[in-house]
Amino acid sequence: MVDIATRVWNHKWKIDPIVRSLIDTDFYKLLMCQSVFRNKPDTQVTFSLINRSKHVPLAKLIDEGELREQLDHIRSLSLRRGESTWMRGNTFYGKRQMFTPEFMDWFEALRLPAYHLERREDQYELTFEGSWPEVMLWEIPALAVLMELRGRAVLNEMGKFELQVLYARAMTKLWEKIGKLRQDDGPRVADFGTRRRHSFLWQDWCVQAMGEGLGPQFAGTSNCLIAKNRDLEAIGTNAHELPMVYSALAQSDADLARAPYDVLSDWHDEHEGNLRIILPDTYGTEGFLKRAPDWLAGWTGIRIDSGDPATGAEVAIKWWQERGEDPREKLVIFSDGLDAGKIVELHQQFAGRVKVSFGWGTMLTNDFKGLTRDDRLAPFSLVCKAVSANGFPTVKLSDNPNKAMGPEAEIERYKRVFGVGEQKKMDVLV
Repeated sequence: MVDIATRVWNHKWKIDPIVRSLIDTDFYKLLMCQSVFRNKPDTQVTFSLINRSKHVPLAKLIDEGELREQLDHIRSLSLRRGESTWMRGNTFYGKRQMFTPEFMDWFEALRLPAYHLERREDQYELTFEGSWPEVMLWEIPALAVLMELRGRAVLNEMGKFELQVLYARAMTKLWEKIGKLRQDDGPRVADFGTRRRHSFLWQDWCVQAMGEGLGPQFAGTSNCLIAKNRDLEAIGTNAHELPMVYSALAQSDADLARAPYDVLSDWHDEHEGNLRIILPDTYGTEGFLKRAPDWLAGWTGIRIDSGDPATGAEVAIKWWQERGEDPREKLVIFSDGLDAGKIVELHQQFAGRVKVSFGWGTMLTNDFKGLTRDDRLAPFSLVCKAVSANGFPTVKLSDNPNKAMGPEAEIERYKRVFGVGEQKKMDVLV
């Protein structure tokens, strides 16, 4: 077991780089990358950093030289032989050779493309431009670097014993959460915390604690490197990025209305079983399900990632019933802003009505709230999103208008095309 406090105290970044592998990323990123590599390899995209928590002045906290050093290190990474063997030969979701030889040949030769970094007052402007399969792989490591450098800026001011106490308190806090989740027929939970983790070492510790504390209730981790190193299930399917880019490429309103389903049609051609999970909220869940083709009702389940989670699950249950499907045979994955109490509440509400699973993210791997002076290690909301495709802006509406993004005129157009009416605003904490 790593002594994290001592490691932080003795830190030398060349020994402990923030991102230490190209597979130190979420599993869904690799699955989506293969789909993009197959279906739209020549699409040119731009990804951009978006700090939703403006009160966190990243450019004041993080030294630009150190940030560049970490980003340059990521550009030097390539797939290691053991990592390639794991991807080529492992069984994921019951399927061998999830990744095709053609994709693996490309991935083994990959180095991430250049980045553009500028300081804008108290924030950083960080963008990535190029072919979609390459640029999309910057999202997770870029977020991990910024989150960990922000944490280090605070930790660097602490003494050795203060660090020991900090991590002891954080470990106790997490273990108490795990205790709330541990119960007979309790919730099945996976680690979804890579993108906004406190650090790689802390995420690895959290995953080990989950494994010991929850036993069979622990479903696995979205982090591919940790899954490989700890012999765990790699968990993940797809994300909003796919419909956002497909929609930006649409040439007409009719093409735009069809784009989210074109995404899932392409996905359907590649995957079976648990990977057939619908993420319906990119442009509003109710409208998406109302217009969905009949074949989607036969998919395995739905992931709820914005808006009120209980409302989203009720909408999904009603939709399955109307389509002649038995909701008890369907999977609902909750994954938005969860913590232990909410996980228990949703599990009690929906267990037996559907199959329930939880993707626990930031509040698993970065909950240091209340553990430092002025709460300087409290989690905050930082994202890196595709903002354009082939020169056209992307849009996300979400079931929570506070998560919407894109030019105002395009947002209004998308609301019209997808029939999105009034929405309830909810605070975006992480």
